[in-house]
Amino acid sequence: MARARALFVGGTSSNAGKSWMTTAICAWLRGRGISVAPFKAQNMSNNSYPCRSGGEIGRAQVAQAEACGLEPEPAMNPILLKPSGNGRSQVIVNGRVWKTLSAREYYAHADELRPRVLDAYADLANRFDAVVIEGAGSVSELNLRQYDLVNLGLVTSIRAPWILVADIERGGVFGSVIGTAQL
Repeated sequence: MARARALFVGGTSSNAGKSWMTTAICAWLRGRGISVAPFKAQNMSNNSYPCRSGGEIGRAQVAQAEACGLEPEPAMNPILLKPSGNGRSQVIVNGRVWKTLSAREYYAHADELRPRVLDAYADLANRFDAVVIEGAGSVSELNLRQYDLVNLGLVTSIRAPWILVADIERGGVFGSVIGTAQL
């Protein structure tokens, strides 16, 4: 049974400030003497980082690991999608190249990938007192709900409380927050 307390940081959109907020919460918890680890189930970026222990993860999770005082590791970002053009992405699972797939092909593997995400989360949850989980994009992308590995599907599965982040600089922030909460 996982011992960690989890907190999910979701957003109204991409670039709403989820990565920054997750990093700040990680640093704050560490400053209070809590052993904390970051987690982002699925990230999309060509800016990956080679972990000393092997494998690669997204750079945002590296900054979050540093805020926690930890060495970055693949469990912190078990799925990394590296866009390769023409609607295809190289899929990195647990730090290693798995396949190159189109979005439709990737979604067809959601049920196969979900246990890998949950295993990576459980690994961290068994080693730390807290895990701060970053979502991806908007938490209310209803068209992706059945394939969700990183947002409310994950939160529901592990029963984590969550906060919603929105960027007031984008305009329409209150409508985004209300709309997201309602959906």
